[in-house]
Amino acid sequence: MAIGGDAHRPLFLFSLLFLSFVIIAQSSDDCVYTVYVRTGSIIKGGTDSIISLELYDANGWSVQISNLEAWGGLMESGHNYFERGNLDVFSGRGRCLNTPVCAMNLTSDGSGPHHGWYCNYVEVTSTGAHMGCAQQLFTVEQWLATDTNPYELTAIRNYCPDVVGKPKGGLSSTDQ
Repeated sequence: MAIGGDAHRPLFLFSLLFLSFVIIAQSSDDCVYTVYVRTGSIIKGGTDSIISLELYDANGWSVQISNLEAWGGLMESGHNYFERGNLDVFSGRGRCLNTPVCAMNLTSDGSGPHHGWYCNYVEVTSTGAHMGCAQQLFTVEQWLATDTNPYELTAIRNYCPDVVGKPKGGLSSTDQ
C-alpha cells in the first residue's frame, strides 16, 4: 500500500505547486484600495444601511465593493460605521484598473431603521505591484435617502476625462 501512495506523491506535489502558482499569479494582479468616507455632522446624518461603492477608471472598467464595511472596515471592534461626523476607513484588495480611479457610484441599500445618510466626501487611494499610488477625492455633499432631496439612494461622481469609445458599461461623461 505504501508503494502505491509513493507513486502518486510526485503528481500530488506537482498539483500543489501548480495551484500555489495560480494563486500567487492571481493575487499579483490585485491592487490595494483604501477608502475614506466622511459622514456629515448634520443631525440624523448617519445610517445603518449597507453602503456599496463602485470605482471606475477613464476607460469605464470598474471594481465593485458590494458592502464597504464587510469588505475592509478598519475601525476598532464594535465601531458603528457611517454615523454622524465619522471619518471611516476601509481597505481591501481588488482587480487593478488600467488607469487611476476617476469616477464612483456610491449607493445605500436603504435598509435599517435609519436609512437616510448624508455623505460629505469619499477619498480613494490605490496602488499595486509595479505601479504608482493614485489618489482621488470625490466631493459628495448629498443625502442618500428616499425621504430627503434629491430622493435618491445613489450618488455618482465622474471626474474622468472624455475618452473616445468610453464607457464599457460604466458611467457616461454626462454624469456628475
